[in-house]
Amino acid sequence: YINTIVIVSMVLGVQLITITLAGFAFAHFDFWGKRGFFYFILLQLMIPTTALLAPNFSTIRQLGLFDTRLAVAIPFFGSAFGTFLMRQAFLGVPHDLVDAGVIDGCNWWQLLWHVYLPPSVPMLVAFGLSSVSFHWNAFLWPIIITNSDAARPLTAGLVRFTQLGEIGAQWSLLTAATLMVIAPLFIAFLLFQRRFIQSFMHSGIK
Repeated sequence: YINTIVIVSMVLGVQLITITLAGFAFAHFDFWGKRGFFYFILLQLMIPTTALLAPNFSTIRQLGLFDTRLAVAIPFFGSAFGTFLMRQAFLGVPHDLVDAGVIDGCNWWQLLWHVYLPPSVPMLVAFGLSSVSFHWNAFLWPIIITNSDAARPLTAGLVRFTQLGEIGAQWSLLTAATLMVIAPLFIAFLLFQRRFIQSFMHSGIK
C-alpha cells in the first residue's frame, strides 16, 4: 500500500495547488489571451490518455525518472478538468465579497485564501474524491513506466498474479488481491458516504 498511498498523495497534493491557482487566475485576472488559453487547456479533455503514453514515456526516460514513484505521478500534476471546475467555482463567488476584500486592502493571495477558497471547498473535496479514486485504480501508465516492485502501485502489482504458476494465472490469488486493492476505497466510502454525496451535490455534479 505504501507506493499507492505515496503516489496518490503526491498527485492529489500537487493537483489541488495547480488547479486552485490556475482556476483563480482565469476567474479573477484579466490578461491577453485568457479565453484562448483557457480553451486550449480544455482541449486536453478531448485527447485520449492512451495517445499521450508514448510522448510521456519518452519524456520520463529523458529525465532519468524511469521506474520511480515520481515518474508515475508527474503526468497528472496538472488537470484540465480540475482547472475548469475551480474556475467555475470561483466565478460563482459573489462580486460583493471580492469588492469588500479589495476595499479592505487584500492582495491577490489574501483574496484567494479568505474570499475565494472558503465557498469553494465542496468543489475541491469533490475533485479530490474523484482524483483519489482514479489514481488509486490507475493501471496502464504505472505498468508501462515501472519495472520493479519498489515503484509499482497495487494495481500494477496485480499483474504478477497472472504470471505465477505453470498453468497460468492464479485466479484465486488474483481475486483476493483485487479485493484487497479496492477494500480501502470501499471502506472509506462506507464511512464517509454522507460527506461524499454532500460534496458532489454542493459542487453541482453527481
